[in-house]
Formats: sequence, structure tokens, C-alpha cells
Amino acid sequence: MTEKLLAIYRSNQREGNLLFFMILVFLAIYFIPAGTERFDNAILEAFRLTNWYAREHVILCLLPAFLIAGAMAVYISQGSVMRYLGPAAPKPVAFTVASVSGTLLAVCSCTVLPLFGGIYRRGAGLGAAVAFLYSGPAINIMAIVVTAKVLGAEIGLARAVGAIVFAIVIGGIMHLIYRKEEAQRSVSNARGFGDDSAEKPVGIIALFFALMVGILVFANWAAADSDTWMAIHALKWPITAALAAALGGLLIWRWNWPPVQLLTLGAVIAVIAIMAPGMPELPFVIGIGGLMLIAMLREDDREWPVQSWDFAKQILPLLLAGVFVAGFALGRPGHEGMIPSEWVAIAVGDNSLLSTILASVLGALMYFSTLTEVPIVEALMGSGMGKGPALALLLAGPALSLPNMLVIRTILGTQKTLVYCALVVVMATITGFAYGNWWVSA
Repeated sequence: MTEKLLAIYRSNQREGNLLFFMILVFLAIYFIPAGTERFDNAILEAFRLTNWYAREHVILCLLPAFLIAGAMAVYISQGSVMRYLGPAAPKPVAFTVASVSGTLLAVCSCTVLPLFGGIYRRGAGLGAAVAFLYSGPAINIMAIVVTAKVLGAEIGLARAVGAIVFAIVIGGIMHLIYRKEEAQRSVSNARGFGDDSAEKPVGIIALFFALMVGILVFANWAAADSDTWMAIHALKWPITAALAAALGGLLIWRWNWPPVQLLTLGAVIAVIAIMAPGMPELPFVIGIGGLMLIAMLREDDREWPVQSWDFAKQILPLLLAGVFVAGFALGRPGHEGMIPSEWVAIAVGDNSLLSTILASVLGALMYFSTLTEVPIVEALMGSGMGKGPALALLLAGPALSLPNMLVIRTILGTQKTLVYCALVVVMATITGFAYGNWWVSA
């Protein structure tokens, strides 16, 4: 009798929850301010930002990042990852390797995600993986130089020092909080070690990944107001092509890939690049597709595209959904979303603790591609934003975004994601508040 009543209660509870959800959805649709200028414009901004993201970041940023992440899962031995980045690795070594590796990438908060997922799956410790996750988009040498030039040397230096310290401190705190769980994970991963004797030489593996990372970095090299950076930007595609050719040569020389297939692919890419010089993305995506097709035809390398596809189907839908929501709420840089930009300017208009907290939270939710955070902060400072909130936004914004959070949750779980995001926001707030009230005023 008791079990029957319990079953009836559970059934009624499920139906009640369903009814409550349906009522909420109906009320949201019923009271949606369709037809108002701000709402309609916010919808358009959501589609425009998603369209811009798809055009500017999916092909040049995410596709090579997925390839690198898939290659990590296949060609880097788990023993090597555990030795330098694992939970039992010496923390100075692990955090230094993770931070330096992330710094060399100079990518946005979304592009770093497949790479973060790749090293974490291979056994990297949580602290080192999180240090890598933060350092990739935050400790961007070019962005720090541009920050110093546009916003002043003082805030540029504060951003550089703060970002480096953040990567180490946040990674260390995450390690300490989850050290017991990480110890168990380390034991579990150690049991899965295989014989590394069949692995390719470390130098060849390092060159293989260096070439792919070089392609990723130079294909996404952004123009900047500096003679040196502009000179490199003018040569970005010749340098990218040279790195791609070197990668093909390495695959033929040390991976024993069929030269006829790779040379044919190279010729096709060259012809398309000459015929459509204004569309560099076309030969780029054909090169990636051709490379993965050749790998699929090889038994020894078939796992590479399989792993890359696994990362893509896990991450890409969430990123696009997150970008759409971010565009709806905050719009594109210089354009209005559902939240008026005047509200943002007023909310962060001084160096108070509340303004700094709001700047950190807004920065964590907004999506910034590489270097776009600098003109946005410059405009906000022109509208009265304090230097403390400006630094907080620069420290939290590039490393976090709503799309970024959605994907991190699928890799780390809800609790670890919330802890990581909270640490970034809290540390950005403390640093920004101290900078705005003590350093600047001193």
C-alpha cells in the first residue's frame, strides 16, 4: 500500500513539474515584448553576432583547434602528460608548463576549449589544466601590448602581472579544493599507462604540434596599430602556407603518409588560393578537410579525425548557442542588445566595489574575440568607467564568456565550473578594486 501511494505521489509530482514548466514557457511567450524596437533589435543582434562568430572564428579558430585536440588524444602519450602536467607532477613544473603553453597560443576563450579538453582527457591535473585554460586567452602578448598602448602603460602592466598571477593562483586553488579527487584520478590514470616504446620520438611529436599551433596562431593574427604587428599581419597567409607545407613534409617524412595524396592536396589548395585570393578561408577549410580524409583512409591515423569530430560535436553546438544568447543580451561591440549600454556605463562608472563586481560579472558573461576587449574598455572609460572596473573587465572578460562556461561544464561538471568562474570573478574584483582605489590613487 505504501509503495503504491509513493508511486502515485511520484507520478503526480512529475506531472506537476511538467505543468509548471509549461506554464512558465507559455507566460514567457505570452509576455515577450515582440514588436518593440529593443527586443526586435536584440534578436537581430543575436543572429548577427552568431553569424559573425561563424564567419570569423569557426573556420580559422575552432577547426584547427579541434584538429590539435584530436591529435593530443591520439599522438601524445598519457605517460608524458602525467609526467609534466598530471596531479602528481611537481606543481612548479606543471603550472609553468601549462601557463607557458597557454601563453604561446594567444587564442580567445572559446578556441582554447578543445585544447583544454584534450590535455585534461589525457590526464593533466585539474590545477595545471585550469592554469592552461586561463592563460591561453588572458596572457595574450599582443593584447597586453595593445592594452598598454591604447589604455596606458600602467593598466597594461597591471593586466600582464594580474593575468600571470591569476593563472597560477586559480590553478593552485582548484588543485587544493579537489586534491583528494585528483589523487584518485591520478591512480586511475596510472593504471591505464601503456607501453610508450611504439611512440614517435619526442622531438618529432613536438615539431608536429608546434607546426599546427603555428598555423592556428598565424591564421588568426589580428591587425594592430603597430608597424611590427602590421608587418606580421601582412605576411600572415604566406607564413601560414609555409607552416602548412612544412606540416605536410613532416607527415610524409616521419609519419609515412602517401606523398602523392598530400602533394595533390597541396596543389589543389594552391590553385584555389590563387583563383580566390580574397577568400583565404576556402583553401584553409579544404586543406583541413583533405587532411582529415587522408587520415581516415589510414588505419594507423584513423583515430585522429574520430577524436577531432568527438570534440567538435561536443563543443560547437554549445558555443553557437552561448554566442546567440550573449548577442541577445549584450549585442555586438558598439551595438545594442537587450541590456542598454547606458546601464553598463552607469553601473561601472566609478571605482567602487559594486562597480568592480559588476564589471567582473559582465566581463565574464560577454564574448570577446582577441583584441576586441581593448576598444570596448576604451569606449567605456570614455563614458566614465573607473580604472578599477576597467582592469577587472580586462582580467575576467577574455578568459570567460557565456559560451565558454557552457562548454567547460561538459568537461569539468557543474560544480568545478562554478568554482572556476567564481574564482576568476572574485580575483578580478579584488585586483580591480585594489588597483582603482590604492594603486591609482597613491
